[in-house]
Amino acid sequence: MVRLRTPETGCPWDLAQDFASIAPYTIEEAYEVAEAIALGDMADLKGELGDLLFQVVFHARMAEEAGHFGLDDVVAAVCDKMERRHPHIFGDAAAAANPAAQKADWEALKAAERAATGTAERPVSALDGVALALPALLRAEKLQSRAARVGFDWPDVASVRDKVAEELAELEDAQDETHRTEEAGDLLFAVVNLLRHKGIDPEDALRAGNAKFERRFKAMEAMAGGTFPSLGLDAQEALWTVVKAAEKAAKPR
Repeated sequence: MVRLRTPETGCPWDLAQDFASIAPYTIEEAYEVAEAIALGDMADLKGELGDLLFQVVFHARMAEEAGHFGLDDVVAAVCDKMERRHPHIFGDAAAAANPAAQKADWEALKAAERAATGTAERPVSALDGVALALPALLRAEKLQSRAARVGFDWPDVASVRDKVAEELAELEDAQDETHRTEEAGDLLFAVVNLLRHKGIDPEDALRAGNAKFERRFKAMEAMAGGTFPSLGLDAQEALWTVVKAAEKAAKPR
C-alpha cells in the first residue's frame, strides 16, 4: 500500500483517491463478503475477506499520510475495545446466562461509552451511533431498537399491524408526489417495525424476497424460450403460477 501511494512512483489511480472516494468500494467489498457467506463459498470468502482487508489498509494508509493514525493504531484500538466490552473474559465480571443476555450486556456497555462522550453543548441521544451509510431497512430497525431500549415502543404486534394499515391508508390518500414519498417512507418504517416485533430481520427478509423473485422470473424466461417479452400479461402470469407451483411441489414436506 505504501508503494501504491508513493508520489511519483506509485499508481496514479491509488494516489488520486481519498476517504470519500474509497468508501463506496469498502461498502461494496463488505457486501461481497456477505454474499460469499450466503452462498457457502469458502474459496470466494477467502478472496473477499482479503479484498475487505485491503480496504482497511487503504484507509489506514491515507490516515497515516495525513498524520492521524496508522494501521497499528487501528488494530490496537479494536483490541482495546474488545477487551473493554468483554469484562467477563478479560476482567472479573460474570458471564451472562445465554447469548441474548450477553448481547444485552454488550449493548449496555456501548450505551455507557456513548453517554461518556456527551457534553452540555451536545448531549447524547439514544439514537447516536446508528450509521447514516447503513442500508435504509437495517438503519430503520436499529433506530427502532435503540428507541425501544428507552421505552419508546409499541406494546404488542397487533398495535404495529394497525399502524401499518394506517400508514397504507395515508399513502393512498396522499395528493402529490412529495406527500406520497413521505407516506411511503412511513409505511416502510412501520413494516420494519412489524418485522422487528416478529423477530424477523428486514434486510434478510427482503434479500430472500429479491432472490425468490429473481429465481422465479428467470425460470419463466426459460420456459418461454426467448418469447417472454412478447407475451401478454395474462400469459406471463400463467407462467408465474406454473413456476410457483413447481417450487412448492419440490419443497420437502
